[in-house]
Amino acid sequence: MGCIESVVAILLTVAFPIFALIGVGWIAGRLKLLGAHGTTALNAFVGWFALPAMLFAALAKVRLVEVLNGPFVVVFGGSMLLTFLVGMAAARLLSSARLAHMSLFGLSASFGNVGYMGIPLCITALGPQGALPGTLATVLSAAGILTFGLILVEVDVQAGRGALAARGRVLRAVLRSPIVQAVGLGGLASALEITVPVPILRFLDMLGSAAGPCALFAIGLFLSDKGLGSARREVGVATIGKIVLQPLIAVALVPWFLDVDSVWAKAAVLCAALPTAANAFIVAKEYETFVEGASGTILLSTVISVATVSALLVLLHVG
Repeated sequence: MGCIESVVAILLTVAFPIFALIGVGWIAGRLKLLGAHGTTALNAFVGWFALPAMLFAALAKVRLVEVLNGPFVVVFGGSMLLTFLVGMAAARLLSSARLAHMSLFGLSASFGNVGYMGIPLCITALGPQGALPGTLATVLSAAGILTFGLILVEVDVQAGRGALAARGRVLRAVLRSPIVQAVGLGGLASALEITVPVPILRFLDMLGSAAGPCALFAIGLFLSDKGLGSARREVGVATIGKIVLQPLIAVALVPWFLDVDSVWAKAAVLCAALPTAANAFIVAKEYETFVEGASGTILLSTVISVATVSALLVLLHVG
């Protein structure tokens, strides 16, 4: 049980700064310390600079041929995609939402905080070998579900302008997205095994390290002014999708593709159970769609995941 206790301690240690940063942002918002446009400015900084730097560095530093595990991709990637699609359907049923709203709902229900929470938890729970599946889960989240969600949002944004013209606008809008550009360039650097100079990597690491804290602070700012509005029901459903449905799907897929007792299988389920990443709020705020829902899902899923991930560690017989 000692390993489980240490992992739970790590989980609490990682979760507390998330709550604290959101809380500090909320206090700053209530005191009007950053003015009326604080959330917009922080979101622009994260979306245009910090997050692309983080995504490019994360992908460029990984050699995909060294970490690529096909069965893990099917299990973890499949759990993300299926939860994303279920989330889209739920958003449609709950509020007759348009495609952009549905996509951002699905993103909040499926895009886990793998980079910040998943890798240290996998290493602590599963040992040094847990780093590989944690890293691959981070790559799949950024290059897979995040990019897919952005494409669907742009399809909705550009709709109604003629089929051929709309397709061209969607393609241009997606290619102009700094997030998609960072994922594409980082993946290309990884595939071609290009070594990024150390000074540039350190710059990108410094810039990228601001993405999480600034996004969480911006969530606090937003909640201090807007709250959850009418999004409480959607927040509850998206949270259930993220911390209950996605790990259950991963558990159902594991016996078909992975050895149930392997590190890769346990890591797939553990990463699937993590709470929603703050990046979901950044994308929602950029399009001013499902912003209350994304911020609320991040907060609620993080709170509940302290208990659910701890219980999962016991069920996985970690340690």
